[in-house]
Amino acid sequence: MKDSPFTICVIEDNEWYNKLLVHTILLNPDYIVKTYLDAASFLKDLNEVPNVVTLDVRLPDSNGKDLLTKIKSFHPSIEVIIISEQDDVQTAVDLLQSGAYDYIVKEKDIRGRLHNTLDKIRNKNKLIQKINVLEKELINKYDLGKTLLGSSSALKECIKKIEKTLENNITVVITGETGTGKEVVAKAIHYNSVRQKKNFVPVNVAAIPSELLESELFGHEKGSFTGAVSRRIGKFEEADQGTLFLDEIGEMDIALQAKILRVLQEKEVVRIGSNTPVKVDVRILTATHRNLKEEVKNGKFREDLFYRLMGFPIDLPPLRSRGQDVLILAKHFIDCFCKENKMELKLLSEEAKTKLLGYNYPGNIRELKSVIEYAIVISNEKEIKSEDISFVSDELHPENISGDLTLRQYELKIVETYLKKYNNDVKVVAEKLDMGLATIYRMIKELNKPE
Repeated sequence: MKDSPFTICVIEDNEWYNKLLVHTILLNPDYIVKTYLDAASFLKDLNEVPNVVTLDVRLPDSNGKDLLTKIKSFHPSIEVIIISEQDDVQTAVDLLQSGAYDYIVKEKDIRGRLHNTLDKIRNKNKLIQKINVLEKELINKYDLGKTLLGSSSALKECIKKIEKTLENNITVVITGETGTGKEVVAKAIHYNSVRQKKNFVPVNVAAIPSELLESELFGHEKGSFTGAVSRRIGKFEEADQGTLFLDEIGEMDIALQAKILRVLQEKEVVRIGSNTPVKVDVRILTATHRNLKEEVKNGKFREDLFYRLMGFPIDLPPLRSRGQDVLILAKHFIDCFCKENKMELKLLSEEAKTKLLGYNYPGNIRELKSVIEYAIVISNEKEIKSEDISFVSDELHPENISGDLTLRQYELKIVETYLKKYNNDVKVVAEKLDMGLATIYRMIKELNKPE
């Protein structure tokens, strides 16, 4: 990233000292200096927005403090260095409190002090510039057209719904099968909304033990329980002014659901071990692969919280209903993987395309990504062949399944297959499937239940 020009305006009515300041500053060839003998001539050029102004307190046509106020009111990012013959602590403190970056007493040799201050300001500006670039890159990364790839009518309908959530703070619940991209959609909503420059804080409810989740969400005070060695800010406070994404909300313990409901109603949290409420302004996005209506009927999810969260439902279509989107996504995953690993770009053969289109994808987009990356690595040619395409297990292919399976049974079969493939290493399976450890353990327990 190329550095922007660094411009400094010198306002000093003493011509000899004015020239001394200009000479001192220009010892660094990276600096551009403009010089003024009075406030009026400087104010005519203020719209050029310099990076720094060095300002004498006593000018023939203005009080230094008044000019400082005008500069900071016009553009707060302009840093002002006071360079004055007044060696008075109270004056210095007053000007620093009014917005001056530094106060330097006039001397013949102020080179070290002045350059040190200018370097600090320049480094700070570089950091701000870098942060701004990263913010723009992040927002561009989650541009709806670049994030949600595909041309199917099912996806277009979904995007239309997402667009309706961007100009407001309505609570959104994102539903869909495992692997359909619920967190990607949540990020896209946040980074295209009015809160895009504030924090996006994701919490995978299923991955955190229920006894720790309350502290994770609400925070705690030092000494509030064994192991609480210091105060901790919870996720609600971390997401203040931004967005909190509660993934797998359907896995939340029903006792904690009541506390979540209170936070949403009162817009305040109370840390564990405290009696003092902390106001929070948080937009809530949630996701689940469960049918929350059924969970309410079965007494596993609070009805009042259900209605509080169901502000705007978005149901993500499964990959098997998106037709040619499979090939669009496959090409995207090939491009990304080859670029990240500095590999020659590979193409899909017609036979490979046919094979990809004929699969049911119980693991959805997440599964397709794994299939494509494996095919790239295993392929010995520039073109990916049909035989390079290997699905989780042939028995998961719809043609080889005897009888109908529920979504949950599909998920259990995938986890079971991965456990066999990776020698029951739960951590590896969790990473490969992008699922929480607690979720994998629950599914293992379900798999081991006697029929």
